[in-house]
Amino acid sequence: MPGAGKSSVGVILAKVLGYEFIDTDLVIQHREKRLLREIIADEGNEGFLAIENEVNATLEADKSVIAPGGSAIYGKEAMEHFKEIGTIVYLKLSYEDLAKRLGNLKGRGVVLKEGQTLKDLYDERSKLYEQYAEITVDESGRDIQGTILALREQIGM
Repeated sequence: MPGAGKSSVGVILAKVLGYEFIDTDLVIQHREKRLLREIIADEGNEGFLAIENEVNATLEADKSVIAPGGSAIYGKEAMEHFKEIGTIVYLKLSYEDLAKRLGNLKGRGVVLKEGQTLKDLYDERSKLYEQYAEITVDESGRDIQGTILALREQIGM
């Protein structure tokens, strides 16, 4: 989910492991030469999701920690590609904790359907995250360091 700590945890984990760090939202913005919110405004949700899926499904990475946008979960080809090139980790955060962390969703470039609330988005995506996850780290009561330690234990690094 947006605000779960993918980028924050990912950067530190990459440093600890000596890996590269890839934020796919930045890769998309660089390729499209637009901010995520501009892509969503110009292309609509479905257009953005198609761009995101294509970029993620063709991402080349070796010895890297990849932090995809939360909506990457909707891209079947992207998720299959991620599973082929690495291990899919779900940073699980309670709805209450997530709601505390997030501010303006539109400003973050979050894909919301018309009339969809954060709770609706959380309920919809949580099922998909659990379906694809090979490792789940419950972030309840953990700071970034605690999340990284729990993740390193689970991946054996």
